[in-house]
Amino acid sequence: MEKPLPEPAPSAAAEEVAERFRSLVDPDDVASIRQTQHLILGRLQDSNAVLTHFNEYSEQCFAEVSSDFASKTRLLKSMKADLDHIFTKLRGMKTRLAATYPDAFPDGVMSKTMDQRPDLESPLD
Repeated sequence: MEKPLPEPAPSAAAEEVAERFRSLVDPDDVASIRQTQHLILGRLQDSNAVLTHFNEYSEQCFAEVSSDFASKTRLLKSMKADLDHIFTKLRGMKTRLAATYPDAFPDGVMSKTMDQRPDLESPLD
């Protein structure tokens, strides 16, 4: 049977390679990089704290006004429905007037004045 070879101790060549790698970088440069990274870390932590505070404040403000927005939205939708109903009634009245008194409306005027409201559903250009 073969005897297992003992693991060699770190050789002088390995130590030489490690020393050469360490000598590639100036220790002052490494210290400067670490200091800069520490400074950046501090600034990022401060920014994170400020953003967290701002998010909490924004959430609180939104909670305060969201019920107002919801009620105002319901009111506007109700007003729009009421106005649509009113304009529908007015169009019907104009049509009946034009049928009852055809002399009162010259040709082509009725189609122009039928509904001059802007379309509130379409986006503005």
